[in-house]
Amino acid sequence: MASFLISDLHLDESRPEITRAFFEFLHGPAADADALYILGDFFEVWVGDDDDAPLVQEVARQLKAYSDAGPRLYLMHGNRDFLLGEDYARRCGAEILPDPTVVTLAGNPVLLMHGDSLCTRDQEYMAFRRQARNPQWQQALLAKPLDERRQIAAQIRAASKSMNSRKAEDIMDVTPEEVTKALRDHNSRTLIHGHTHRPARHTLEVDGEPAERIVLGDWGELGWCIKASDDSKAPTETKGLELIQWPTAS
Repeated sequence: MASFLISDLHLDESRPEITRAFFEFLHGPAADADALYILGDFFEVWVGDDDDAPLVQEVARQLKAYSDAGPRLYLMHGNRDFLLGEDYARRCGAEILPDPTVVTLAGNPVLLMHGDSLCTRDQEYMAFRRQARNPQWQQALLAKPLDERRQIAAQIRAASKSMNSRKAEDIMDVTPEEVTKALRDHNSRTLIHGHTHRPARHTLEVDGEPAERIVLGDWGELGWCIKASDDSKAPTETKGLELIQWPTAS
């Protein structure tokens, strides 16, 4: 039995092809999975569990049918959908995972994160992250009418795009020292995360031991996942963790 991990789909009504590709993934490769982990930025924006947009409702229906069929389903907050709450998770048949979380995959302890907390050189974003994770700030935002929240979300997205266009690429990537610290603190030698939109496998060393950071890609022309398998026939070099890509166009 295999588990699958995905992140950064940025589901949005303006990109129906990505929603379609995700549903095809659910009913195809992930249909017989033991578990599916969605590591943040599942939606392009989240304005509250009371969002009545057709996309939000249809995704909940599809995920509930998926989890009812047997696979365990886990959702982790990203920097786009950090307001996603327990009510929506229940409607999907999912459990919300803290960021970070250690799980056993392919027989080994693996650290799962969205990845934004590792980008400490982007001080402007880290300041916003601290504000956005404040419970009082979140409560005040969620108390506003739905239409107003949508307007605020659009303004935040526009401001984020403008700021990111002026930042050096390395500032928006993870800080190596933070990766090492996270692995050490959680007694793991494998980290899986998304957020940076730079899919790759990175080898490193932590306290003299070999370690690895595997980065999931964002969904666009390509879909990305990690397949975690205990299959003894899996290539030794992958350690039972395969980073897979495929074209999303039908």
